[in-house]
Amino acid sequence: MTALENVPPRTPQRLPFPVVDEVARHCRQDEEPETVHIEVRLPGRLDPARLRRAFGEALRRHPRVLMREAPGPWWRRRYEWELTEAPDVEVVSFPRPGRDALRDARTRALSHAPALSLSPPIRLEVVAGPQDEGTALVLTVNHVALDGPACLRVLATAAELYGGKDNSPAAPPVRTATVEPAAGAAPSHWTPPARVAPGTPGPTPGNDVLVTELPLPHRPKGAPYTVNDQLMVATALTLAAWNREHGARPRPLRITMPVDDRPRDATMPIGNGTRLVEVPFAPDELSEALTGMPGLLHRTATRTRALKSLPRPQLGHGAALLTAPVLPVPWRGALARALRRAAAPWTSTTLLSNIGRIPYSLDFGEEAGRAHAVWFSAPARMPRGLTFTTASTAGRLHLALRWSRTLLGPGDGARLRELFAHHLHATEVTR
Repeated sequence: MTALENVPPRTPQRLPFPVVDEVARHCRQDEEPETVHIEVRLPGRLDPARLRRAFGEALRRHPRVLMREAPGPWWRRRYEWELTEAPDVEVVSFPRPGRDALRDARTRALSHAPALSLSPPIRLEVVAGPQDEGTALVLTVNHVALDGPACLRVLATAAELYGGKDNSPAAPPVRTATVEPAAGAAPSHWTPPARVAPGTPGPTPGNDVLVTELPLPHRPKGAPYTVNDQLMVATALTLAAWNREHGARPRPLRITMPVDDRPRDATMPIGNGTRLVEVPFAPDELSEALTGMPGLLHRTATRTRALKSLPRPQLGHGAALLTAPVLPVPWRGALARALRRAAAPWTSTTLLSNIGRIPYSLDFGEEAGRAHAVWFSAPARMPRGLTFTTASTAGRLHLALRWSRTLLGPGDGARLRELFAHHLHATEVTR
């Protein structure tokens, strides 16, 4: 027997599930999987072997991605992630090109979550379009384990390894404007918010998505609000108009907004790193928006800035208590699902996730080129049933509307896109 044969196999490192991961694990559903869909458009073509090598090396450079749910007895007090040295499955695939190839890849991203039992919980489909339409990268992320910004960081590393171009993140924009307190009290968080009025639901459960490109809204220099505030106002006005069209009684709106304070360079912590805040809107301030847009933008900026500055656990203090390792995880899971059902009337109306300006060039070299469009879509389970996700690339706004098919249909998505584009343009005040 050689000395090497005497070396025992290395025990994989294990990490307890953070609060966000555990709550998502407890509440997952097969009908509406908790996936994040990321879609990147490149003007050229990618070499399969070269991309697989680059993406595999990117995973090794961000080892927190290489993980799977560790097995354990039913009475265990924690779920744990088990870190692996290499992927358990082939992560990158190249579907057969065709007219419906991109649509099918997008459908898979919404309906089939990568398994938590296999490392890593992500997959990348590379869809080649007609010669003049370049390539679409469709990245599917199991949201129990990771979020969109973390996986975009991994993709930026892969782009740098593939193309040899610098993909260091651009510096974030400098905010010089200050926001003074604005008049007007926000609605109480104890009031159940409005729900999105039902449209024409589909025959089967699951999610659908619509992606579109819009001009970035104009913002006067030195304005006391940001593009994110304009997007927030446009979302609120869109839902108020939609509910009004469908005969719903005016009610306060609450819009969940993820806040991400992580750095975007190679030191970025990989996982679910955003915290959630809720931005309220009263019915009267939305009905007066056409004549009082500057005031509404000002009040929204005040609220969003105050919410971002408050120290708060990612899902609030209640979630931290719910996930304390006192009871076995199946019992905590049953309690989490029961509380989710009981809290459904107080769940926010919708979610607006603004990724902002994509900080990486995502340049894959001369043949494949640099990304000219990037879309994200966040899960849209009921009772919200609708999410808005935005990002900006190459001076354009990329909007993804994702909805539950038990609430809305494709025609409803198209109408919501029209309303959003109209109200976003209305935020371009010049005074």
